[in-house]
Amino acid sequence: MIGIIGGSGVYEITSKADNVEKRIVNTDYGDVEVSILDIFEKTVAFIPRHASGHSIPPHKINFRANIDALKNVGVTQIIATNSVGSMNLEMPPGSFVIPDDFLDFSENRDKTFYENKVVHIDVTEPYCPTLKEILNESGDVILGGTYVCTQGPRFETPAEIKMFKMLGGDLVGMTGLPEVTLAREREICYNSICIVSNYASGISESELTIDEVFEMVEARQNDLLELIYNFIKNAQDKDCGCHHALDGAEV
Repeated sequence: MIGIIGGSGVYEITSKADNVEKRIVNTDYGDVEVSILDIFEKTVAFIPRHASGHSIPPHKINFRANIDALKNVGVTQIIATNSVGSMNLEMPPGSFVIPDDFLDFSENRDKTFYENKVVHIDVTEPYCPTLKEILNESGDVILGGTYVCTQGPRFETPAEIKMFKMLGGDLVGMTGLPEVTLAREREICYNSICIVSNYASGISESELTIDEVFEMVEARQNDLLELIYNFIKNAQDKDCGCHHALDGAEV
């Protein structure tokens, strides 16, 4: 089963579904509403990351419950969408970027399922390379880039962006972590479509607003949905190293 975790611009994914069933999935971390969709003769589980009405801010998202809910309904592959600012002029607003590494500057988030057990997962390839290739075949994307996750909900300062660039960051957002590592702990393939909504603070010529984020996502909505639909068509149910991420990780 394919899992989709989406924000703005992805809520309309149900429009091509042959059937939609909403379930409340119980997890040890809270209950999650998951929409089970039949799309192109495949089963897709969809979670709106910010809930209905975009009501949950980034720093309040229950990442563990979302990932565990997808695991509980049988998801083996997750594609997430994340709105980001760009620190790389070769990744301009409107681009779809598939990251291959991250820097985590988020704070006070529950970042592991293993609070009472020693588990060290390997994140040499934090984003699934198998899903990266499928996404590359499914639309016009930029492959590779380092995603910097900040705590939010405020935007970053120019000095912070300068620091992130010096550390090798390309994109900056608030929702990518710990989602990617939690998926790996649950041995689920995971990759992200980063929608570049603007240049980051100090690079952008104007002050940053949430309106421009929504405007860019709306402008690219049809292309984003087409990319996701093509991914669903092209995805195959096969074994991947992500499904064995706990091998050698447990003490």
